[in-house]
Amino acid sequence: QPVEATDNAFWDQFWADTATSVQDVFALVPAAEIRAVREESPSNLATLCYKAVEKLVQGAESGCHTEKERQIVLNCCRLLTRILPYIFEDPDWRGFFWSTVPGAGRGGGDEDDENARPLAESLLLAVTDLLFCPDFTVQSHRRSTVDTAEDIHSIDSCEYIWEAGVGFAHSPQPNYIHDLNRTELLKLLLTCFSEAMYLPPSSDSSNTNPWVQFFCSAENRHALPLFTSLLNVVCAYDPVGYGIPYNHLLFSDYREPLVEEAAQVLIVTLDYDSSTSSSPTVDGTTTGTAMDDVDPPGPDNLFVNYLSRIHREEDFQFILKGVARLLSNPLVQTYLPNSAKKIQFHQELLVLFWKLCDFNKKFLFFVLKSSDVLDILVPILYFLNDARADQSRVGLMHIGVFILLLLSGERNFGVRLNKPYSVRVPMDIPVFTGTHADLLIIVFHKIITSGHQRLQPLFDCLLTIVVNVSPYLKSLSMVAANKLLHLLEAFSTTWFLFSAVQNHHLVFFLLEVFNNIIQYQFDGNSNLVYAVIRKRNVFHQLASLPTDSQSIQKGLQRKKKTPEPISRTNSQDGVSMEGSRPAAPAEPGTLKTSLVATPGIDKLTEKSQVSEDGTMRSLEPEASQLSPEGNPPVALSDGESWSGEASHSRRDRRRLSSASSSGQWTPTPDWVMSWKSKLPLQTIMRLLQVLVPQVEKICIDKGLTDESEILKFLQHGTLVGLLPVPHPILIRKYQANSGTAMWFRTYMWGVIYLRNVDPPIWYDTDVKLFEIQRV
Repeated sequence: QPVEATDNAFWDQFWADTATSVQDVFALVPAAEIRAVREESPSNLATLCYKAVEKLVQGAESGCHTEKERQIVLNCCRLLTRILPYIFEDPDWRGFFWSTVPGAGRGGGDEDDENARPLAESLLLAVTDLLFCPDFTVQSHRRSTVDTAEDIHSIDSCEYIWEAGVGFAHSPQPNYIHDLNRTELLKLLLTCFSEAMYLPPSSDSSNTNPWVQFFCSAENRHALPLFTSLLNVVCAYDPVGYGIPYNHLLFSDYREPLVEEAAQVLIVTLDYDSSTSSSPTVDGTTTGTAMDDVDPPGPDNLFVNYLSRIHREEDFQFILKGVARLLSNPLVQTYLPNSAKKIQFHQELLVLFWKLCDFNKKFLFFVLKSSDVLDILVPILYFLNDARADQSRVGLMHIGVFILLLLSGERNFGVRLNKPYSVRVPMDIPVFTGTHADLLIIVFHKIITSGHQRLQPLFDCLLTIVVNVSPYLKSLSMVAANKLLHLLEAFSTTWFLFSAVQNHHLVFFLLEVFNNIIQYQFDGNSNLVYAVIRKRNVFHQLASLPTDSQSIQKGLQRKKKTPEPISRTNSQDGVSMEGSRPAAPAEPGTLKTSLVATPGIDKLTEKSQVSEDGTMRSLEPEASQLSPEGNPPVALSDGESWSGEASHSRRDRRRLSSASSSGQWTPTPDWVMSWKSKLPLQTIMRLLQVLVPQVEKICIDKGLTDESEILKFLQHGTLVGLLPVPHPILIRKYQANSGTAMWFRTYMWGVIYLRNVDPPIWYDTDVKLFEIQRV
């Protein structure tokens, strides 16, 4: 039966208890009971929520000076963390926190103006105040008796930022009690923001999350110090600690849970669709120094705004070093097994890094300015290679590839890849000696030939990255050159070309890679030229691809005999690196969350042409039809391949996860002709025409079977004046769009859902943003 709101003795028992932990609250308040109260005595649930918020507000007002007050605040915090998901899962309750509670036992009439605040706003403001509460979540600056304790309303929270770094030089004394209290409050914030999980994914990404919107608005007087605290706590964290082996087993690291929580809150507050906003700050052109502008330009979301306005070199250095240190942590190899602590929040870090690059172009250019970008690249390649066989980590594969696609749109990235690769991170790939470009190509080859079926939609992206960097690659190793040719061989089999409407794009991408390297980097690439000569039959077969119906049918028949063309092991893989473990599939029963489909590569990128002086200009779609040779560099402009039905059949195929069942579509001679006539083979054919006779002559004259002599000849050969006029370099740059914004939202919340298991905040509630599936 309903309990009066004034019955304090009854309500106080929920939070007065002294020794509870968040786990206790989850055990003591079972899901079934919360749902029962919600259905049968809604007024009690409403009063409980209202009372708990009121206690938090009182704690924030008073400054929590006594142990008892702190205990009450923490218990209310845990209780709300437990209850909120059950409020969100019921559409009838969703508006509850945004309504005002009519003077329910407010007492004194002196706060009438406050009465109008919706419950959600009171809750968020109380939590932010509590996050800067001296002796509770931050060090007090005064050392004296309680009488002169700081008034929480008069303190300037910018002096209480949690960690040195961006915009703050002083690193406070670590205090694990403060860290634990912050972690609990951040957990509650994250739970407030999680209303997004209970709404189905929509194509309209403009529906902002009201909790995040209010929290990141000017109404939150702590927005700046809180943003800075979260960012600095994450970027300053060093999991290895003081370098003593096994120290993580001796001391519980109370910092790590705080860092994880901070990273999760940070990426959720930055969930913002930049494609819909044309604000001057997001592209980094304004560098407002006064962070406290009355009316800041750009997005209303202050967190996005502050992020886009960071501009000091030392701040960029601090962020990049921190993110690189944490991303590399799982790769740190020690001679003592398990002696170094391994962090688990690399997916949150990748989302954060993505947001930094997407919202702050100055940061992106800073990252690419030095070879520090390789400290981000190597961990990403490690994660991609490690997750390639694991169905539960499809999301990780996507975000890694998205980041590399974004970086590859800048010339500097390609140039940086020429740095020799000497770090020997044990990876399940063939041993090679070469550059970071070789590493990238070898890992991509591994993903394409031995990843699982659901990765096929990523092939376009992977090859686009290789195309984007190819004009700058000074010298590929023999291993990488052979891998590229093996891909061409696999993708140009007739059955693969004829079995899906967009498969031929992959061949176009690879030919573009070869053309870029031959035209722009011929001198250092004798290994690739030699590999092209050895596999010349592949190019001849492409040039004479049959286009009559009978041959098309015959090509398609062939696939029934060889179901998996690409994983044919005719690429001599050689020995894998020492100490590496093969990429393993997911353990049966592993939970994973579903993802929305990602946009096709034509939606993800826009073409830019690189002019002589290295500047880029965006190409209108029509302009990309013809390049000097009269052949389009890549047949992405084929109307039919991006028609609606193609993208539909793509989505269905993904559901059936077998690439062959493409619905009604069948290849016709006209269709094959439409793209075969555009294959950019001139440059390679000319190269073969000139070099093959010379190489054969050397072999006959010297009775050579030895590669090194031929390579020596190719190194000193030249094709100047013999090749067609070089085509302009085309780069496909990532462009923000609402499709990827929605993908990021579902991915990010899926990660947060699965990573919060102790306590399991959202487990067994009716989530709508994604489905929870078992592998």
